[in-house]
Amino acid sequence: MSSLASKIKAYSVPLFLFSLSVFYQLFVLPRSFPTSHYDVLGIKRYSPAEEVKEAYEKLSSKWNSDAGIPANSDFIEIQYAYELLTNPLWKRDYDIFGIDEQVHIIDKINLQYAGESISGIDLPLLDVTTFDLGDHTFNEFTSQDFTPMSDSSKPWLVLVYSLGSKRCAQFFSLWKEIAALLDGVAGVGILELGELQLAISLAERKPTGNFFFRSGLPSLVAFPLGCKTSACLVRFEGDLSIDAVTDWFATTVLGLPRILYYSKESLGQNFLAKSGPHKVKAIFFSKTGERATPFVRQTAKSYWAYTSFAFVLWREEDFSVWWNAFEVESAPAIAFVKDSGVKPVVVHGLVNNSEFLDLVEKNKQQELPQLRSVTSMELGCDARGHSRAGNDTISWYCVILAGRLGPELNKMREVSIFYFNFFVFKLSVIESSEADKEQSLVLTGAFKGKRLTFAWLDGEAQEKYCSYYIHSETSYDTCGPRRDLVDVPKLFIVRYKRNASEDVIKVDTKPKNIFNVFEDENMDPASQLVARYNGSDEISQIMQWMSEIISDGDTRNLPFYRSKTPALVPEDSDPIWSRGAQSIFSKSIGIKQRIYNNFSRIYDYLGDPRIGPILLLGALMSFGTIWLIRSQSTHPKASQPSQSNAKDFRMTYSTIVARRGDREKYRAKKDRPSSLTDSEPKGAYQIPLSDSESE
Repeated sequence: MSSLASKIKAYSVPLFLFSLSVFYQLFVLPRSFPTSHYDVLGIKRYSPAEEVKEAYEKLSSKWNSDAGIPANSDFIEIQYAYELLTNPLWKRDYDIFGIDEQVHIIDKINLQYAGESISGIDLPLLDVTTFDLGDHTFNEFTSQDFTPMSDSSKPWLVLVYSLGSKRCAQFFSLWKEIAALLDGVAGVGILELGELQLAISLAERKPTGNFFFRSGLPSLVAFPLGCKTSACLVRFEGDLSIDAVTDWFATTVLGLPRILYYSKESLGQNFLAKSGPHKVKAIFFSKTGERATPFVRQTAKSYWAYTSFAFVLWREEDFSVWWNAFEVESAPAIAFVKDSGVKPVVVHGLVNNSEFLDLVEKNKQQELPQLRSVTSMELGCDARGHSRAGNDTISWYCVILAGRLGPELNKMREVSIFYFNFFVFKLSVIESSEADKEQSLVLTGAFKGKRLTFAWLDGEAQEKYCSYYIHSETSYDTCGPRRDLVDVPKLFIVRYKRNASEDVIKVDTKPKNIFNVFEDENMDPASQLVARYNGSDEISQIMQWMSEIISDGDTRNLPFYRSKTPALVPEDSDPIWSRGAQSIFSKSIGIKQRIYNNFSRIYDYLGDPRIGPILLLGALMSFGTIWLIRSQSTHPKASQPSQSNAKDFRMTYSTIVARRGDREKYRAKKDRPSSLTDSEPKGAYQIPLSDSESE
């Protein structure tokens, strides 16, 4: 028994491989190659429709006799095969791509007519699908014109369908809505299986060489941005619903963020408080709870530096909350929440893509915008010669409120917004003194001419920039990290002036020395003069100060002095969805997709008929190798000495080697000449030396 157990243990690997090969050939492989509809009719695979009809007629002729009447199940299978293979569209889809989407009808009819004769079965079994494309605005691709491979400037989503597919006919109404939702972010088109060359290039291929669509038809294939070949396309494998398809395309193909939903309890803490003070908050109110459309996500990604986006599920019982907070009456609605104390901009009703983009562009800035690296040129507060009034403008002005984030700056911002929005733009219509009207005309004229801009600056984040303009002994109260409890926001105005003569007269001369080269590179094109406000918070004094600065800058020929302005530090250089807040994406989308792909590949390879012979060959090779090793170990060579003989042999050999070494040492010592230190040998003779060296 022990010998048998040892043999089984030694040959366990080949036995396992042999058993696996037998199991694969008997059970796994037949399931991968089920009986085809051609086999049911008794004809060769891919036979033409004429042979199908002939085979069916031969079988039906036998049914007239009582002996040839088949069982219900056999009759249903034969009738199904006949109807399928005589329909040109169904036969094409089945022969080339293995598509048989109505095969479940066989089991259904077997249950329905169990125990009845074949004469009671209603024929035909299959209903011919009527497919009407109707009016559509998307592209219908052909082999001669396949836009996704030629136009890689935008991503594409292609619907592969068949005119004979009932599932495609049912999905087509949903496809129209999907195409409408993708308008503006991707191109869409449809491809019928009749365009065989293109359909094969978009299909998957089994190890046996057969083409197939894993989830059948309809099949959705996406070409990401820059993809020109079928090697980089992405296939949709999920549920064929509008929400699932658009969400997959937006996140997987376009790489767009999801816009999260918030409740009335979490909106303030998790969204309004965490969003930067420089960003406008765009809040969508929805009754249905649908996801943000791809276009809204694309807009959110494009405007992330200016605006934060959120969704809220509208409920009637929360009406008072949303009305008191944002003056939202009903859903759908969009509320743009700006600086504290400023009335939100609310738009009720549905808006299309172009209207939504216009709304975001108009409301992307706070009422008092923040001066940042991404807004300096847009606001005109830039010494590189960029003015909102255009390149022909000689002088323009930027009023900046600088300070550290805190209650003092927030209060000053609210006051500044009140100053600039009411008194600067509306004072001219209010009854006031002539001096006030004159000041108002100066300010309103500069603002309407886009030569006057108002902004606020984060003095802590932009320490170098802030200290450059507020260079005084008390600048640390406004600029840089907070050192104590004192925060003093400061107001200053910068006059930018372009040197018209320097722009017109451009003489190409070599620099006098290398220092002139570096000096020119370190200078901003526009000259800057800074005036800091040190007066009271009275509105009239602030207006008078601003109007005097603008009047002096426009009338007096002040010296033109250029210097290098410190660069603004980029704030929020990375969007939230790329900085580690992974909840905005599905956390497991990558892992799920990889696992699904691996299982799909394994399942595909299970249908490879070469696996069984390979397993059998591996079993035979491992069996032969193990047998050869075991046979050599159990039959030692006859000429091999025993253990004791080998020991004696080793001892004799060592003795011989030792003695031979002693003899060689003795012989070498005997033949070696005497050294100078030895005693004088017998018969030695000393040659006498001469007294003269010349002899």
